[in-house]
Amino acid sequence: MKLKDPSLLRLDSYIDGKWIDAGSKRFAVTNPATGDVIAEVADHGADQITAAIDAAVPAQKAWAKKTAKERAMVMRKWYDLIMQNADDLAIILTTEMGKPLTEAKGEIAYGASFVDWFAEEARRVCGDVLETPQSDKRLLTFKQPIGVFGAITPWNFPIAMITRKVAPGIAAGCSCVLKPAEQTPLSALALAELADRAGLPAGVMNIVTGMDAPAIGQTMCADPRIRKMTFTGSTEVGRILMRQSADSVKKMSLELGGNAPLLVFDDADLDKAVAQSILSKFRNAGQTCVCANRIFVQAGIYDAFAEKLAAAAAALKVGNGLVDGVEQGPIIDMQGFDKVKAHVDDALANGATLMTGGKPHALGGTYFEPTVLSGMTRDMRLFSEETFGPVAGLFKFTDEDEAIEMANDTEFGLAAYIFSENAARIFRVSEALEYGIVSVNTGIFSSEVGPFGGVKNSGLGREGSKYGIDEFLEIKFVCLGM
Repeated sequence: MKLKDPSLLRLDSYIDGKWIDAGSKRFAVTNPATGDVIAEVADHGADQITAAIDAAVPAQKAWAKKTAKERAMVMRKWYDLIMQNADDLAIILTTEMGKPLTEAKGEIAYGASFVDWFAEEARRVCGDVLETPQSDKRLLTFKQPIGVFGAITPWNFPIAMITRKVAPGIAAGCSCVLKPAEQTPLSALALAELADRAGLPAGVMNIVTGMDAPAIGQTMCADPRIRKMTFTGSTEVGRILMRQSADSVKKMSLELGGNAPLLVFDDADLDKAVAQSILSKFRNAGQTCVCANRIFVQAGIYDAFAEKLAAAAAALKVGNGLVDGVEQGPIIDMQGFDKVKAHVDDALANGATLMTGGKPHALGGTYFEPTVLSGMTRDMRLFSEETFGPVAGLFKFTDEDEAIEMANDTEFGLAAYIFSENAARIFRVSEALEYGIVSVNTGIFSSEVGPFGGVKNSGLGREGSKYGIDEFLEIKFVCLGM
């Protein structure tokens, strides 16, 4: 891995402003594009989580006493350093995660945008003076930081999923203890190095790397000093964290599984719908929580859409994300690869038609061909399970009511997509879809300005936007007798 600044490649946990070695107890980080081991990272566990909490508690009290402007100035320096080192951060990200370098660079900018945004939002946290029902009292509200929060982040966006959680928390005056995904710890540690250079006080952000995720998560959830948990990952693990946090009644922010429907109506701009569906479905090799999982197409344009989508998918260049022009990298690991293959095999065994792809790529490893399947039905696994891979399954519908019913027929409710040129229909369908996010006539909607989060079994709370900082604040009511 050739970096302009090799010191960004950190291999140890970051606790209380210090890099903590684990001696010989380390785990391998591999490049999914090649299978090569790229680093041996500290394998820490519950004891180091407790040490990080020990550091975070006093650090939070001191950090919260700083003015919002003082916190914002540190965060702004962090943002500047992230952007100045964007090329190196993108190389680290692509090497450990596999997404194309152009996508990685996009993620760096996207991730940094949350640091910039919440540096400003810190200065807009305000309480209220309320109208009093009694003349001898005055009623006030304060917004105060919740305290120490724990964060557990996924591998598919190893920069953005950290900044989207950490930035609002530290902007609000909280401190954090973070456990990054074991597949992609290097991006997290590089962020910590840059935060340290920016002057973030010791103990405000602590990052513990380790393989024993259940023990680490249990320790975070059981410690009453952690007042909030924020997690992005599977619904199954989210439920476990909720149960483990119940005894200490923690505040929870959970961004969990998805099963995104993408609805294409007869009145859609066909070429735009195809192009944007490709962006939604095949970005990051389909390994995003909000990528289209089930594509519902109205009967009148179904065949034309299927042919165009298959042609566009077949044209995608697959390969190592560090190679120029590559548009789809590998699946993160064999577990993910096996699920993708199982979904394709199940669909074909139950009557689906293969339009393109459908098998492991000739490159070997965990590469899988961009795949389009038509003739999908509800009894196929892809309808009810999130594939998390480069497979587009096409379902046919006849009218608006049927499309809405099929789209809502899932326990999940994170993101949905609509393609239509009919304004009335756009409003009707947007309101009827049981999802936290509805994207209309575009396959890419995420930004620091929009609230990100789901309903039903897709989670609790919102990240990003003006609402995101509220997840890290408590409202205190003060009744002042006169």
